[in-house]
Amino acid sequence: MKGPLFYSKILLFGEHGINKGSKGLSIPYNFYNGGLRVDDSETDLAKKSNQSLRGFVTWLEQLQAEEPGLVTFDIATLKLNVEAGMYFDSSIPQGYGIGSSGALVAAVYDQYANNKITVLENLTQEKLLTLKKIFSRMESYFHGTSSGLDPLNSYLSIPILINSHDSIEATGIPMQNLEGKGAIFLLDSGIVKETAPMVQLFMESLKDKGFRAMIKNQFLKYTDASIESFLHGDVKALFSNTKKLSKVVYNNFKPMIPVQFHELWQKGIETNDYYLKLCGSGGGGYILGFAPDIEKAKSALTGHKVEVVYQF
Repeated sequence: MKGPLFYSKILLFGEHGINKGSKGLSIPYNFYNGGLRVDDSETDLAKKSNQSLRGFVTWLEQLQAEEPGLVTFDIATLKLNVEAGMYFDSSIPQGYGIGSSGALVAAVYDQYANNKITVLENLTQEKLLTLKKIFSRMESYFHGTSSGLDPLNSYLSIPILINSHDSIEATGIPMQNLEGKGAIFLLDSGIVKETAPMVQLFMESLKDKGFRAMIKNQFLKYTDASIESFLHGDVKALFSNTKKLSKVVYNNFKPMIPVQFHELWQKGIETNDYYLKLCGSGGGGYILGFAPDIEKAKSALTGHKVEVVYQF
C-alpha cells in the first residue's frame, strides 16, 4: 500500500499571534512531502514512525468516543494496517516548524475518516472551520494544543488566510517572479525543536501585563500589516512591516530564538540585508527570512543553509 502524498507548509505570518486574534497566512511548501506506506521496510525510521502511529490510533479512538458528532474513523482497518507495519514515509524534517505532524494528520484523515470533507467539494466557511476543528483535535496528540492549521493546509494544498478564530478562507497569493531580487527564504538553524515547550513559554509570558500590551499594540498590528502588504503585492510595504515585526520579535521573544542566531538577527535589522522571524513556534528548526535582495542576503549569511521559498 502506498497512500497519496501530502506536502509541508510554511506559516508565513501568524505564529503564536493566531491564538491571540492576529491574522495568519499559511502556504503549502511542495519541496517536502510524506505519505502513508505499508511495505516490508525495516529501517529505524519506519519502526519509529509505526510506533508513533500506534499511540496515535489510541488517541483517535478516544477522540471519536468523546466527539462522535465531529469525526469517526475506520479504526478496524487503520489498526490492521498499523499492525502490518504501516508508517509515514516522509521527507519533511521533524521539529523544523514546517508541518511534519500536519502532513501525517492530513494523510490519516484522508485515508481513514468516515464521511470526510473532500477537496473537490464546495469548501464553504463552515466546512473549512469543521475541518480545522477536526485537525486541531487530531494534531493535539503531537503538540498538546494545535490550531489545526498545518493539517488543513497540507490536506487542501492551497494558501489559507486566517482572518480570525471563526473566519478562514482559501486565498490566492501573488504570482512568483523567479527573476525577482526580493525573496522569502528558510534559514536552517540546525536545531531540532519541540513545539509544546515554546507554546507553553508563550502562554506563560502572556501572564505579564506588559507582554500582553506588546502583543496587542505591536506584534498583532505588524503581523496583520505584513499579510495585507504581501497579499496586495506591495513589496515596499512588506519589507517595512517585516522589519518592524523582526524588531518586535527580537526584543520580546528572545527565549524562542536560538542564542547563536541573536547576533545574526540583529545584523539583518541593522544592515537591511534581510529580516528574520520565527517559523512556527520558534526554538530551533527553520527561521523565516525576508530579503529585498536575496543574493546580498545569501552573502551576508555565508556559512548558513538558505532555501529560497518565494521570489518577487
